[in-house]
Amino acid sequence: MKENKYDCERFFKKYSQMPRSQKGLEGAGEWHALEKMMPDCCGKRVLDLGCGYGWHCRYAIEHGAVSCTGIDISEKMLHQAQKRNGSLWTNYRCMAIEDFEFEPESFDVVISSLAFHYLESFDDICEKVHRCLTPGGSFVFSVEHPVFTAQGSQEWILNENGRPIHWPVDKYFTEGKRRASFLGSKVTKFHKTLTTYVNGLIRAGFTITGLVEPRPDEAMLDIPGMKNELRRPMMLIVSAIKK
Repeated sequence: MKENKYDCERFFKKYSQMPRSQKGLEGAGEWHALEKMMPDCCGKRVLDLGCGYGWHCRYAIEHGAVSCTGIDISEKMLHQAQKRNGSLWTNYRCMAIEDFEFEPESFDVVISSLAFHYLESFDDICEKVHRCLTPGGSFVFSVEHPVFTAQGSQEWILNENGRPIHWPVDKYFTEGKRRASFLGSKVTKFHKTLTTYVNGLIRAGFTITGLVEPRPDEAMLDIPGMKNELRRPMMLIVSAIKK
């Protein structure tokens, strides 16, 4: 059974209060970097893996995509996606990312935002994405950075005054399941090294075109705690094309 915390009422209520839920892409600290890596969507068929509220689907349609398919395991997420970011050209489907199967060369662009660290196998996803993309098609995704996921707790080491003194990095080369606290609940994530992400793409037949460890937008540095995000990478964004 694949974990789906987002359909838990208490968890989802907290998620709905996050800036990225209320403000969309402008409330996402990494969007200023991710937007620069997004491919031209004009005239393209787009697939969004783990689409959440559908903000990236909306972006694709507003930038000329002829269609966008968003999949997510959470019915609550998809209800909000349809409500906030539905369109005649957008199709939302409830399924786990691991279960998607589309005909070869069904899409020209595949995107995913902060979802793959919930999946055990990155190689499987790369193979599926490669199969459903057209030759020359684009694959852009963000994940939690391996430095962020390695130790597992995803919490700062604090001093006696409760202030962060350093970020723990441990068991980096031991890939696999981690239990982390997120929005007051324990969630299962899967740590992967940078090597796994890069070589997974290469083995599947992708050419990597960009790799960014985004820092917070300066306009967000006044948000409480945001300056601490300058002390270690939290996210990793990668762009690639199918050879």
